Amino acid sequence: MSTRRPTIADVARAAGVSRGAVSFALNDRPGVADATRDRIRAVAAELGFTPSHRARALSSSRALAVGLVIARQPETLSADPFFPAFIAGIEKTLAARGQALLLQVVPDQETERRSYENLAASSRVDGVFLTDLRVDDPRPDLLESLGLPTVVIAPAPIGCRWPVVAVDDRPGISAAVEHLVSLGHERIAHVAGPQEFVHSRSRQEAWADALRVAGLEESPYVWSDFSPSGGARATEELLDLPEPPTAIVFANDLMAIAGTAAAQARGLHVPDDLSVTGFDDTAISGYLRPPLTTVRTDAVAWGSAAADCLLSLVNGDTCPDVLLPPPDLVLRSSTAPPRPTTETDHA
Repeated sequence: MSTRRPTIADVARAAGVSRGAVSFALNDRPGVADATRDRIRAVAAELGFTPSHRARALSSSRALAVGLVIARQPETLSADPFFPAFIAGIEKTLAARGQALLLQVVPDQETERRSYENLAASSRVDGVFLTDLRVDDPRPDLLESLGLPTVVIAPAPIGCRWPVVAVDDRPGISAAVEHLVSLGHERIAHVAGPQEFVHSRSRQEAWADALRVAGLEESPYVWSDFSPSGGARATEELLDLPEPPTAIVFANDLMAIAGTAAAQARGLHVPDDLSVTGFDDTAISGYLRPPLTTVRTDAVAWGSAAADCLLSLVNGDTCPDVLLPPPDLVLRSSTAPPRPTTETDHA
C-alpha cells in the first residue's frame, strides 16, 4: 500500500487545472474564478493534500501568520473568558485559510511596543490585531509607521487609518440599567474596567446616560481592573458607603461573580438585598447561585470577523469598518425588586 503524500501536481491533474492555479486557490490569492477555487479546494480535501507551510511562505514571500499582542498581567488574563472565545473565532477562520496565529502576552505597554517592533523587523507576521484600545492610544500610529496591516477591535469605529471591527456595548449596559429601573431600583452603582480602556469608558458612559434618561441622579461608580479580586474590592467599597446601592452593574461577569460572593459574605442576599448584572455571558454565568443576569456578546463571531478583515488587508484588499450586532440582555435570577424601605431603615 502506497503511503506517498499527494502533491500539488496530483491536485492540479485531478482538478484539470495548472499547478499555478492550485497555488493561487489554496493561498487565497486573486486570479482564480470562485467556482474553480472551490473545485480545487474540494479536490485537495478529497486527496488529503496539505500544502507545506514553509513552501507556501517562501513562494508567497509572506509569513502566513498574523499576530495578537496582549498587554495584561497573566493572572488577570488567565481568568478572563473573553479572550479564549475571541481567539477561538480567530483560529477558526485562520485554520480554514492555512494561516497561523502568533500570540504574545506581555506585562506592560513598553514591552508591548517592542513586541510590535520585533514582529515587524523579523517579518514574523503579515498583520496584527489591536485589542484593548486605550484613550489617546499611540499604537495605531506606531503600527502604521511599521507598515503592519492592522485590524482594531473596539466598541465603535474610531476614524483611524485601520479598519475597526466593533461591537457597540452601550445598548447592553443601557438595557441592564433600564431593567433595574423597571424593578424599582434608584441607587444603581457601576463597577467599571480599567479607566484607560476605551471600552471601559464606553460602558461607564452608557451606565451614566441610562441613569439620566431614567431621571435618576448618577450613583457612585468605581474603576477596577476586570479581575475577580478587583470586582470584590470595588463591591466592598460600594457597600461601605453611608447609603449603599441596591443594585450594581458590573463591566464584566468575573467582577460580577466576585462581587456577588463579597456581598454574600457580608450576609446579604442576592438579589433581595442587592441586584447584580454582569457583561459577557460567560459559560458559567447561567450555573451560579443565583444565575447571573448579564449582557451576552458573541466573542467567537467577533474574532472570526476580525480575522476575515485582517486577511483581506494582508491580501491587498480593503476592509471597511465592521459593526457587529449589539449585545443582548439575558435575564436570570440575580436581579429583583429592592426590599421595601421601612422606617427602621431611616432610623
